[in-house]
Amino acid sequence: MSPSDLVLTPTGLRFMGRTFPVSIGRGGISTDKREGDGATPAGIHRIIGLLYRADRIAATALPPWARPIHLEDRWCDLSGHPDYNHLTRKPFGKSAERLRRADPLYDLILPLDWNWPDAVPGKGSAIFIHGWRRPGYPTAGCLAFARADLFFIARHAAPGTRVIVAPRD
Repeated sequence: MSPSDLVLTPTGLRFMGRTFPVSIGRGGISTDKREGDGATPAGIHRIIGLLYRADRIAATALPPWARPIHLEDRWCDLSGHPDYNHLTRKPFGKSAERLRRADPLYDLILPLDWNWPDAVPGKGSAIFIHGWRRPGYPTAGCLAFARADLFFIARHAAPGTRVIVAPRD
C-alpha cells in the first residue's frame, strides 16, 4: 500500500497520514455486491472522476480535472441497460440517480470504478465517495464523509487513486 491510497480501516479511512471518519453502506462490506443490497463493495477500486455542483462550489476550490454536474446529469442504475453504471443525461425515471440533488450529499462526488466501465448487470452501480448526512449514518453502498474531509480528499486524490476496501469478518 502507498500513502496515497485511501484505505478503509475499522477506525476510519486512512489517507495521506490522516484517518477520516467515514460512513459505509447499510449492508456492511460485501464480497458479492448486488444492485440494491446497500453494501459497500470490497476490493481495490480507483477514482475515475470528480463531479461538483458549480452553483454551490467554486471551481477554483477544486483540481482542474473536476467537472461540473449539470441539471440533467444522472447515474444509470437500470441493470442490463447499455448505460448501466455510467453517467448519462437521459431520463430513466426511478432507474437513474439524479446527481443534482436538493440536499448537499452530492455537491462533490468522486465516482469509483466498481463495476465500470464494462458493467455486469446486477453487480451494483453508483459507488461514490460523497458527503454524509451525519456521522455514522449509513449510505446505500458508498463511502461518505464530512464536508471538510471530503474536500481534503478531493484536492489530494487524483484520477486513478486506489481506494482499498478490505472484506470484514
